[in-house]
Amino acid sequence: MKPSTCQAGVHRLMEYLEGTLPTDVRAELESHVAGCPLCRAFVASYVATPRIVRSVTEHAPTAEQLRSLRAFLQSQHGRG
Repeated sequence: MKPSTCQAGVHRLMEYLEGTLPTDVRAELESHVAGCPLCRAFVASYVATPRIVRSVTEHAPTAEQLRSLRAFLQSQHGRG
């Protein structure tokens, strides 16, 4: 098997997090991530994302937040 690269690791990330990778592939990927600061940061952010999304969507937005969001979206309409 070829050494893992960042790109190959990204393509297998879901399998890695779900624990469905073959043992040898998982070990190779873990070895790569352990030595690659960018991949470590990517995996950490990927793992944290569901928690962050839950924390922000836990409560309905206030009327002021909705007004602010509408104003922002209207200011952006037609830009691009």
